[in-house]
Amino acid sequence: MCVCILQANAASGMAVDDDCKLKFLELKAKRTYRYIIYKIDEKSKHVVVEKLGEPTLSYDDFTAGLPSNECRYAIYDFDFVTEENCQKSKIFFIAWSPDIARVRSKMLYASSKERFKRELDGIQVELQATDPTEMGLDVIRGRAN
Repeated sequence: MCVCILQANAASGMAVDDDCKLKFLELKAKRTYRYIIYKIDEKSKHVVVEKLGEPTLSYDDFTAGLPSNECRYAIYDFDFVTEENCQKSKIFFIAWSPDIARVRSKMLYASSKERFKRELDGIQVELQATDPTEMGLDVIRGRAN
């Protein structure tokens, strides 16, 4: 399990440990994973990789891996075919913050998101979702084109 450390730093906000970036780079460059789900350990204030999805898994497998009542950050590598019949892929950053999550958790994820996201170079599309319908496959397809 990779641990990404978000440390308070007066000058730059937070620092992200290199281990989290490594998993992202493996997804981006080698397509080792279909998705990565990150969670914040609220006691230690660390972001950890909670789940790694094999390249053969589907979007439904990915969404099933997100808890219905807790916030998460996620990366999803979406494959699609353009209208010109070209095979393409886009890397999505999804900030999952369900309406029924605890307020404290939603605030923690919201305040840490930009700093964490900046460390993952290569995100092509960002999506904020508070309900499964806001990140349905139709929404992903629409944002990919």
